[in-house]
Amino acid sequence: MLAGLADTFAEAVATVDAGGAQVAYRSGGGQGPVVLLLHGISSGAASWLPCASLLAAHARVIAWDAPGYGASSPLAGKAPRAADYAVRLQGLVRALDLRPAVIVGHSLGALMAAAYLAQAEPGRRPARVLLASPAQGYGATGKERKAAEVARQRLEALATLGVSGLAERGPARLLSPHAAAGAREWVRWNMSRLNPDGYRQAVAMLCGDDIDAYLARRPEGVPVEIGCGTLDVVTPPIGAETLAQRFGLPFTPIADAGHACYIEQAAAVARWIRAALDQRPAR
Repeated sequence: MLAGLADTFAEAVATVDAGGAQVAYRSGGGQGPVVLLLHGISSGAASWLPCASLLAAHARVIAWDAPGYGASSPLAGKAPRAADYAVRLQGLVRALDLRPAVIVGHSLGALMAAAYLAQAEPGRRPARVLLASPAQGYGATGKERKAAEVARQRLEALATLGVSGLAERGPARLLSPHAAAGAREWVRWNMSRLNPDGYRQAVAMLCGDDIDAYLARRPEGVPVEIGCGTLDVVTPPIGAETLAQRFGLPFTPIADAGHACYIEQAAAVARWIRAALDQRPAR
């Protein structure tokens, strides 16, 4: 897997604004339509390698390291919103001169993808958005107690276990009991590269924002779909399906997958993405 990163999913860094902020990203595939991949709170760009490898013959695949992850500059302030991550993503899209065919956001990346769609300039909007195992956030009115509890649990775990400890326990929560050993090791390796400060910012965003606010402002003409692993215990499928119903969006169950569905069932998620590429409107 590590050799594959260097050979087929190489890392690069782009300067994305006048202040010199940088975004690290990995790219692979050919010159076809652009698929932009956004990871979740416990991961990074490299984690998409199994799925990206299956898309390489059909698309140009780009996965970013979110602000505060990998070599990407952190955002200003301790409690950014998804809209702030979306602004940084807009900078990357402009720097690379992209108009994504499909944006795929996983977990907290789904919140970022929804925020990007809500505020992207028309010329940089994706043709389609897929939200995989979406983290919906705890920032809505009435969720204050839950937000405080989630933040306390996550930050206490970081302080007590450290990044290495979080990585050791990660596969048991992010994958189903049936996951292959290679998938478990891949989750563990990617989690071991977390930046504590970037993780803390992401926790603040998770607990202070709400995906509904962004989906309510999505532009007409950009289809959005939601999918979730049938064995996901982090963002259970009932919650993802309820979100889809709330906004009248298609829902796709991803069989035999836990939360990190794009690692555990890379082929199924790649098929979902390829179907979205096939269905995108002509431009």
